[in-house]
Amino acid sequence: MSHINTGVMAKLIPAIAYLRVSGVSQIEGDGFKRQEEKIRAWAKRNNHEIVAVFKEEAISGTTSELSERPALSELMLKIAGNGVRTVLVENATRFARDLIAGELLIREFQRMEAKVIECEGGNDISESSDPTAKMVRQILGAVSEFEKNSIVLKLRTARKRMKAELGRCEGRKPYGDREGEAEVIALMKSLRRKRPNRKRMSYDRIAKTLKEKGIKTRSGSSDWRSNTIRRILAR
Repeated sequence: MSHINTGVMAKLIPAIAYLRVSGVSQIEGDGFKRQEEKIRAWAKRNNHEIVAVFKEEAISGTTSELSERPALSELMLKIAGNGVRTVLVENATRFARDLIAGELLIREFQRMEAKVIECEGGNDISESSDPTAKMVRQILGAVSEFEKNSIVLKLRTARKRMKAELGRCEGRKPYGDREGEAEVIALMKSLRRKRPNRKRMSYDRIAKTLKEKGIKTRSGSSDWRSNTIRRILAR
């Protein structure tokens, strides 16, 4: 692993802190507190400024599926939107315990030109020189390319078949195109709209409000996700 230069810098580097605990007992204990204290101490010593903190509650470090790690998913959306390119974790196991899961996630951060620093050693784990990690990364790259080509071929074949059978081929319609969805979007916008002497309603609060009103998602669930609402309103 490459070591981060800890020399004094004239300008603070913006960074996002990512905390993860895998059990309920750690949520109720000092897991989050300990991690955040260590990260903030490292940031202070190394001229970094924490601009946001994301907490992953009771999530295993062996999964790389972003759908199963909502805080990490939100973090990546924030990186894509605000230009911050540094993520700080207490140590590599807080990011991922499983080598393959870790490499899959690192690939996502590398695509965004972002780095992940573990504060216990001050190492950039997204630039690991470990030969095993490199081998895994190369294999995953080859598998990813193969899967991408396979998916493209399957989609092309399916579209041709649908076109032949139906005379047309439609992709998935965006939220708002189906009956009743435009009204839901209008409600989301109304809730999100800033009012005098009041802050904008958070996406989490909007999700809870929709659930309280009995409004279902397209899949029929009453559980709305804040990042889903964010994407709908960003269109």
